[in-house]
Amino acid sequence: MKTLDTVTLLLVIIGAINWGLIGFFQFDLVAAIFGGASSVVSRIIFALVGIAGLYAISFFGKDRYDYREKD
Repeated sequence: MKTLDTVTLLLVIIGAINWGLIGFFQFDLVAAIFGGASSVVSRIIFALVGIAGLYAISFFGKDRYDYREKD
């Protein structure tokens, strides 16, 4: 599961950077790299980032550390 979490986090970071660039500079990095916002590859990247964002919601329910004492 750790690999899936790492890939998810990477995709969410890519999406956040891309949205930041769009917001600040009106520049879509994913579209620029992969041939426009309507290209198949760009749409796949956008879809994967969206799915990763939805999966990342589950991170709120995960306990990283268990501070309870073991009996």
